[in-house]
Amino acid sequence: MGKDIAFVTNNSSRTPDDVVSHLASVGVVAAPEEVETSALTTAATLHELGARTAFVIGEHGLLTALEREGIDRVAPDEPADAVVIGWDRGLTYDKLCAATAAVQRGAGLYASNDDVTYPGPDGVTWPGTGATVRALEAATGLRATVFGKPNAPILEAARARAGGGRPLVIGDRVETDIEGARRLRWDSMLVLTGISTRDDLRAAGIAPTYVVEDLRSLVTD
Repeated sequence: MGKDIAFVTNNSSRTPDDVVSHLASVGVVAAPEEVETSALTTAATLHELGARTAFVIGEHGLLTALEREGIDRVAPDEPADAVVIGWDRGLTYDKLCAATAAVQRGAGLYASNDDVTYPGPDGVTWPGTGATVRALEAATGLRATVFGKPNAPILEAARARAGGGRPLVIGDRVETDIEGARRLRWDSMLVLTGISTRDDLRAAGIAPTYVVEDLRSLVTD
C-alpha cells in the first residue's frame, strides 16, 4: 500500500534482530532498521543526557543497546550515572538492593518501560518491568523516568524510522499503544487480538480512532 512501517516494542530483552526473527516466525517480513525497541530508545536518550555508566537490571537487548551507545555497565558498589531498569527474568533481591544503593549515592533512576504485567502462556500474565520499577520507586522515594510506550521518546523514534509524517499507531494495549497516541494527538487503532478488550477500553475512557477485531481490517475495511 506504499506505507512505511516501524515495529515498536516495549520488550527491552530483545535486539532488533531478535524482533525480526520473532516476526518471521509468525509470517511477518521485517528488517532490523524498521524496529524500535524500548532498549534502543533508552540507550540513545541516556547517551544524549550524558550518562556514561549504568547499573543495569535487564537482559541482552538492553545490555547490547547501552554498550553500543558507549554506556558502560558497572558492578554493584561501583559509581554509576544511572540505574537502568528493563525486563529481567533473572531479577534477584541483591540486584534490587544494589540498584537502591546506587540511587542513594546519586545515580538517576530510569526505565525502559513501565508495563506492570507481561503476557504469559494460557492467558495468564506475569510481572513485567513496571513491577520492578514500582519496587525501586518505593525503595528510593524517587519516580523513574520512563522512555517506552506510552511516553513520547519511543514513539517519536519509531516515527523517525518510518520516515516521519503523521502516523497511525496500531496496538493491542490501551494503556501503552493507544494512550501513547492520544498524548501525541496521533491516530490509533486498537486491535482486539491481544491484551486489551472492549471492556478495558470503556474502563480506560480512551477513544482510539479505530477499534478492529484483527489486522485484516487494515486492508479490507
